[in-house]
Amino acid sequence: MTCSEIKLKKHIRKLLEKGINEDIFPCAASGISYLRDGERIKIITYCGNAVIVPEKRKLKKNYYFDLASLTKPLATTMAILCLLKMKKIELEEKLSSLIEKNIKDEKKEITIRHLLCHSAGYPAHKEYFKVLHHIPGKKKTDHLVTLLLNEKLEYEPGTRTVYSDLGFMLLGKIIEKKAGCSLADFVEKKVLEPINLENKIFFNPIDGLKNTQKKTDFVATEKCSWRNKILCGEVHDDNCYAMGGISGHSGLFGNIEGVTAYAGLILDMWQDRKIHPNIDNKDVRVFLHPQSVLPGSSWALGFDTPAESGSSCGKYFSPRSVGHLGFTGTSFWIDPERDVVIVLLTNRVHPDRENSKIKEYRPCFHNSVRGIIFNEA
Repeated sequence: MTCSEIKLKKHIRKLLEKGINEDIFPCAASGISYLRDGERIKIITYCGNAVIVPEKRKLKKNYYFDLASLTKPLATTMAILCLLKMKKIELEEKLSSLIEKNIKDEKKEITIRHLLCHSAGYPAHKEYFKVLHHIPGKKKTDHLVTLLLNEKLEYEPGTRTVYSDLGFMLLGKIIEKKAGCSLADFVEKKVLEPINLENKIFFNPIDGLKNTQKKTDFVATEKCSWRNKILCGEVHDDNCYAMGGISGHSGLFGNIEGVTAYAGLILDMWQDRKIHPNIDNKDVRVFLHPQSVLPGSSWALGFDTPAESGSSCGKYFSPRSVGHLGFTGTSFWIDPERDVVIVLLTNRVHPDRENSKIKEYRPCFHNSVRGIIFNEA
């Protein structure tokens, strides 16, 4: 490691420790990947306590974080890209042919594109778990699809955007129908195994921990009021939990090395430096382009882009950048112009989701890190 890399690593550690000392999160892991003199540099930094309640446990590098809504781009969107290459779906294909059920009114016009860029008309969130939790396992999927198809839309599809878990829950069920297997199996076999990340990023069904992973390999999240326990190795999102831990909007777990490598691969595919055997690079470039047909939208297909002001990625990421946030305190940002990836994984909801200090921390973190790497401060 060069002197400049050692300096960067020390600087990042101070930033993470600052977040811990100011009670922004109990622990954090950061992954930075960038080019310097034609060489790819990767810096992994981590510190803090993976658990503070009921007793403290130090974070280790290979511990798994609940990635929350990073599931949307890293699992569901990439699975859609696989199905596109397999010619099992099309971006403009409508819900009536995707679900093959009786679709009412304007929902007939919803397309894959609408769902991916949060313009399908769905509200942001519904507490379906209160119903689904009492539905027998084999009937949950049909019941969820029924709830989604009966949900009243808030606006005409394609006319505006509202960030919505519901649209991605529906995408997860579309993937399962077209793939002929569970979302978790399809993502593992078609997306993650070909790039050797299936043991670093995965869905973790509630009926048993993934493979041989122990509960102590996971970072804790919230003390759940209705599950009556601190969640650790069990998905934080209520709707996803009610679906068995696997959904199109949440459920993915990953460690810092896995998420950093994955985001780096997406950047390399975007730049045509590497390929994925089941995904076309040209489709990746289409997906990562902002959907400017919708006024005021910051969404690409499955990915977010920097807001004009107050973006979580700070002020130095180019307008072409893409990324996403997770409710549990996770994020990644990819800038193709500077060829840099910054991943930040935290458990800011442990033990209480009311801690929202990370909103101010994230842009400061990204600004400071990029200032050190590129002298942009």
